[in-house]
Amino acid sequence: MPVSAVADRSDTEIELRLSEVLAGLSHALDITEGQPRGHTERSCVIGMRLVGALGLDDATRSSAFYALLLKDAGCSSNASKVAALFGTDDAVVKSTRRLTDTSSRSQAVGHLLRTVAPGQSPLTKAQHVAAVLRFGSDGARSLVAMRCERGAGVARAIGLGEVVARAILDVDEHWDGRGYPAGIAGDEISLIGRVLCLAQTTEVFWRHGGPSAACAIARERRGTWFDPELVDALLPLEHDDEFWRRLETPVVAGLEPPDRVLLADHGRLDLVAEAFASVIDAKSPYTARHSEGVADIAVSLELVREDRATLRRAALLHDIGKLGVSSRILDKPGPLNDAEREVVRLHPRWSREILTRITAFEELARIAGSHHERLDGSGYPSALTADELDLPTRILAVAEALTADRPYRQALSADEVIRTIRGEAGRTLHADACEALEDVLPARVQI
Repeated sequence: MPVSAVADRSDTEIELRLSEVLAGLSHALDITEGQPRGHTERSCVIGMRLVGALGLDDATRSSAFYALLLKDAGCSSNASKVAALFGTDDAVVKSTRRLTDTSSRSQAVGHLLRTVAPGQSPLTKAQHVAAVLRFGSDGARSLVAMRCERGAGVARAIGLGEVVARAILDVDEHWDGRGYPAGIAGDEISLIGRVLCLAQTTEVFWRHGGPSAACAIARERRGTWFDPELVDALLPLEHDDEFWRRLETPVVAGLEPPDRVLLADHGRLDLVAEAFASVIDAKSPYTARHSEGVADIAVSLELVREDRATLRRAALLHDIGKLGVSSRILDKPGPLNDAEREVVRLHPRWSREILTRITAFEELARIAGSHHERLDGSGYPSALTADELDLPTRILAVAEALTADRPYRQALSADEVIRTIRGEAGRTLHADACEALEDVLPARVQI
């Protein structure tokens, strides 16, 4: 098995703010929630303005900053269940629900009737409505709990501590105790959690109706959803045109307390990549630990030692664009139709677009965004050919070609995979990587 003699560059020093990494990756969370890219960054700008108005200490401001960037880190965990219940794209359900007062029965039922099973027969619609109603408030509470707990776990995994984790757990709690998942009220809700709740709602309503709509919903829900003191801090901004213009091109750099800036060294980057790989794989029950498995395979082939850390992170994050694909497609119990395949074929491009937002990830983004390209030009999204595919890209393509369970079939056995790659070696997939894979695959169950 050929092995490169070039040393691994993963021990070189880097100067990269953690906030730049998380702000870039937050665009993946936005599309999972059915929000336009930049929703999280705009919410961060709003939230940090509120935190500043309260005169909080630097430690609390730092925690608020990172909680705002990671407030939706658990959003993929309930996507499959939401799509199945409503019979439609999970992102559509979530995005329209952000405009709904879920504590109002009439608004909640109206949202259900407008959203459920679009284009389906009256019988199918009725079946989904009945399923959602049976699921009830306890079921809804469990979905929010799943989301919040997963998001808090991501914050802990990155090493951001319990204050950040607690804020993410509290993001959907309401001042009057009618929020989810715990139904706590008032000062029982962490202060940063209260900031998150108001900031994200303000962003959504600003985008749909401008500053007047954002402040109107804050007034309307003052003392029910929102902490009155925080609403009072927001309302003076209603006619601050310069502030609202900043949301059109949000920049979170500089909002972090200068003495609390966190840098992303190699160890922290690995933690971030691993944490977001878990977010990606949580999108569908058929991709559990898929990204981690692809990364393990890619580095175990040992065909290249040059910057193996970048290859591993690219493998962990290669499917981040899939967070924008509906769970109705990812979980479909049968082959995809042409339109669905076209949507899926967009995900490598989305992966590259998201990852290139991080300046230090240019190489990583290129590798990750090419994982479905093939040597003969038959791959996607760019139909690249052998001359345009370097060794790390070829390795990732081979590692990713092994598939996990799918709704319509189980994972392939090691023997089945080997037979498949032998047929593709040298034609669509890198021959040396395919040969190396045969040596390591029997020790693995599936990826």
